[in-house]
Amino acid sequence: MSLTTTLKFFLTYIALLYFHYPLARAQHAPKREFRAVWIATVANIDWPSLKGLPTVQQQKEFTDLLDFHRRIGLNAVIVQVRPATDAFYFSAQEMWSEWLTGKQGIMPEPYYDPLQFMIEETHRRGMEFHAWINPYRAQFEGDSLRVHPQHITRRKPEWFVSYGKSKIFNPGIPEVRQYITDIVTDIVRRYDVDGIHFDDYFYPYQIQGQVFNDSVAYKQYGKNFNKIEDWRRDNVNRLIENIALQIRQIKPYVKFGISPFGVWRNRTQDPRGSATQGGQTCYDHLYADIRLWLEKGWIDYVAPQIYFSIEFDKVPYKTLVDWWVDNSFGRHVYVGHGAYRVAPEGNDPHWAHPAQLPRQIRYNRSKNGKIHGSIYFSSKSLLRNPNGIADSLHTIFYRHLALPPLMAWKKGSPPLPPTALEVLPSKKGALLSWTPPDNTTLKENAVKYYAIYRIKADETFDLENPAQLIAVTGTEPFFIDTSLPADGEYRYAVTALSRLYHESKAVYSAPIKLKAPGSWTDFIQLLLKMYQRNLLVQYDTLKQP
Repeated sequence: MSLTTTLKFFLTYIALLYFHYPLARAQHAPKREFRAVWIATVANIDWPSLKGLPTVQQQKEFTDLLDFHRRIGLNAVIVQVRPATDAFYFSAQEMWSEWLTGKQGIMPEPYYDPLQFMIEETHRRGMEFHAWINPYRAQFEGDSLRVHPQHITRRKPEWFVSYGKSKIFNPGIPEVRQYITDIVTDIVRRYDVDGIHFDDYFYPYQIQGQVFNDSVAYKQYGKNFNKIEDWRRDNVNRLIENIALQIRQIKPYVKFGISPFGVWRNRTQDPRGSATQGGQTCYDHLYADIRLWLEKGWIDYVAPQIYFSIEFDKVPYKTLVDWWVDNSFGRHVYVGHGAYRVAPEGNDPHWAHPAQLPRQIRYNRSKNGKIHGSIYFSSKSLLRNPNGIADSLHTIFYRHLALPPLMAWKKGSPPLPPTALEVLPSKKGALLSWTPPDNTTLKENAVKYYAIYRIKADETFDLENPAQLIAVTGTEPFFIDTSLPADGEYRYAVTALSRLYHESKAVYSAPIKLKAPGSWTDFIQLLLKMYQRNLLVQYDTLKQP
């Protein structure tokens, strides 16, 4: 391809981006927005790619995932560490996961603690780590032949109900609730997690012709309830309330979030419900009263799985987004997006259109800050990049970095600022170093990350402008800026961030002349890469408002 042709395509790309997206130009990306991805370990959906990989390969795969997701603009990962009453960490109570080592109960070899490793690597990249736990699922899709003799389903068979191909904890047994609470509190005490995250699996999704046989437990423990359905909801309520209380007593800065099925209740069932026609609902079928948990303040965020297109008539995307905004009771709402549904074929043809997911993100941002971010299911879908969705995030929606939003109800204050910022020229761009502030303070206010800002020397700093934010780093008091756009004179600012992302005042550098790394040849190669990845075709199709 000639240089002339390449430049022609590049200019066409810029023109399409500008003229076809008035809303994208009008909508400024917020400085604070939760941007996360689910990394599923059950059945090796996202990581590790196979059971029983060597330790080095497992670690390399995970850090590669982190690097990719940070590169496209995400600031958090939600990693499944307990997929089916097994563990991706050292636990005195549960077995090592077969999806990690190949056989349940076998530790990694050479030994390492995957959860500790994942947390450290995530924080090193300036990202949050939320530990994703399936509270009730004990056996996944009929894998009883692979269950270790010391697995909890073998030691306490009276705690479980067989349903479909799985075994489920019986939520009505008090000892079960305590056991699950102990699992959560063990993680919170021993690991530096930023959040505990439950998904939509409470009581199981109902299967036609199947009965969840908990009648014996109902007779024993449900005497104060006239209906078994109310008793079941109370069982889950008790678990959520107790876990919330325990987390706040142990580490009040740790967030507790839940990602339920998108429909709480249909309006035909309850005037407080959404104008939808969901076949199963959280309240009536999974016995999960998410709205109550938000109203009571038991959870810090909700991430409803709104895996429906904007055009889907029974459960429209915008209808559900509006309902969750109106029923969040001041807690954060992070929309769960079905990135896995982006495909040329499927039950809903609207997912084949490249504009579907971008339109959803734009709608979220049109809610005046009442939608606080997005989570994508799942990691491998973003890696596959169908319809260029990862490219859209990287080049448009998440072009500028964002800090996670503050939670006003959690205690915290900004750390002291760093001092003595120095900038030196480097072959790679610029080397920044600074003196860390005194960290002898409450743990939730201690420095956890640093934010790096850059402007041209003749510009004015505006630390609320995400275009000036170029990096979020770990606790190391130095940074190499390899992203200089051109030779010139620049200034830098550095702020300290607490683990809850309260931001300190900035320390500023003097102006310094710097040379950008790379060359004209590198620029041409970048243009060729953009063309080869079909970005131009992608944006040519994204004309639907």
